[in-house]
Amino acid sequence: MKKVLVANRGEIALRIMKTLRKMDITSVAVYSDVDADAPFVKYADEAYCLGEATPSESYLNMDKVLNIAIQTKTEGIHPAYGFLSENSVFTQRVHDAGIKFIGPSIEAINVMGDKLDAKQAVKAFDVPMVPGTDSEITDIAEGKKIAEGIGYPILIKASAGGGGKGMRVVENSAEFESQFDRAVSEAISSFGNGAVFIEKFVQQPKHIEIQIIADQHDNVLHLNERECSIQRRHQKVVEEAPSPVVDAALREKMGNAAINVARSCNYEGVGTVEFLLDKDKNFYFLEMNTRLQVEHPVTEMITGLDLVEEQIKVARGEALTYTQDEVQLNGHAIEIRVYAEDPENDFLPDLGRLVHYKPPTGLGIRVDDGYEQGMAIPLTYDPMIAKLVVYGEDRDAAIEKTIAAIDDYEISGFSTTLGFCRFAIDHPEFRNGDFTINFVGDHFKPEMLRSDISSDVALAAFKVFKSVKKENEPQAIANQTSAWKANR
Repeated sequence: MKKVLVANRGEIALRIMKTLRKMDITSVAVYSDVDADAPFVKYADEAYCLGEATPSESYLNMDKVLNIAIQTKTEGIHPAYGFLSENSVFTQRVHDAGIKFIGPSIEAINVMGDKLDAKQAVKAFDVPMVPGTDSEITDIAEGKKIAEGIGYPILIKASAGGGGKGMRVVENSAEFESQFDRAVSEAISSFGNGAVFIEKFVQQPKHIEIQIIADQHDNVLHLNERECSIQRRHQKVVEEAPSPVVDAALREKMGNAAINVARSCNYEGVGTVEFLLDKDKNFYFLEMNTRLQVEHPVTEMITGLDLVEEQIKVARGEALTYTQDEVQLNGHAIEIRVYAEDPENDFLPDLGRLVHYKPPTGLGIRVDDGYEQGMAIPLTYDPMIAKLVVYGEDRDAAIEKTIAAIDDYEISGFSTTLGFCRFAIDHPEFRNGDFTINFVGDHFKPEMLRSDISSDVALAAFKVFKSVKKENEPQAIANQTSAWKANR
């Protein structure tokens, strides 16, 4: 495999291309018109415009992506995450074109892409699951009866769902019908599939995920866990590895369960199995993401592995060169997602132009970003600007180094999540490891980020991190992008 097309954009496209260059593989970028001057386009060996900014005309347009791949004699397509990464139709078309899809099989994408099918698949592998239905609920009266049997609160979930969409918590019988209708409506709107099922709502859980890797020679390993409980709108903002509450015994149990999930769908490549962990350390299968995760860098930092390189080696048919006992777990890593969002306004997007941009540098600091100073953050795509990843010898060291790195992060032109992330990792609940997925609702109020509020856990100088709009500042464009700093 000497030429790979990266069917994505932004920070993840650039990150993948850096590994391709390290492996002496030619990289092909595809881009929309608003991304013409993006760092990933300039870094690629070859770059081709897909068309207009809207995803349907660019990054989601299978015909355009495949035509460019065929014309450039591309041997592999890496989908990264989002867009076409978990689209089995696209995967089939890639195979039909004689090109290697750098990811799992069509079977695995289909099975794990539908939560009901996934539940059925893992059922025979003794993987712990949240009590609930394992088939679609179509009758409200029947669903209400099942909910009362499980016991409130319950969760109504879209079978094809993700990112918190098509998901409704029902506290009591009186709410059931209205929440059921809303869940179905949102599922149809978001996924074109109104199938929903019911699960017991696990209160105050932690979100723990296991990174797995599987080759084409029946080797399936887990690469330890990631803690992903700091979330807003059911989407992650802060991740770390390893989890502060997972010991060696629990890690082995969860790792083996994740391996069984992978085996249940004949998985190939890297993937992530997500679990809920309750206060009594019981864990339950949530879903499997059949792609590279946004938070994969924290696993890379503690294992020393390049997961993109591992993906490509597996796609080339190479066997894993290490055993489960040889998988490392050294030190601690924290990732914070730098979004163009306003934490003081319910984390809504706050887009604009990068008036000033200077990411932190130093030993153990890695910044995966996709923008340069002077660039505008387009409304059309996810508003993530960068991922700040920090490595420390232990968790306390990683926390302190992350706080210092946030303090050194210079960015202005719009609001970002930097201030919130600093607040979160310096909070006593985070430091002691007791936080859950309800952290934002339980501990965060927008006024805690305002510099005129005195609090032990509030930011003393939030103006540095809040990135106030400055319309009259010059908009000089830098010519350099931050390097992928994976050094430890």
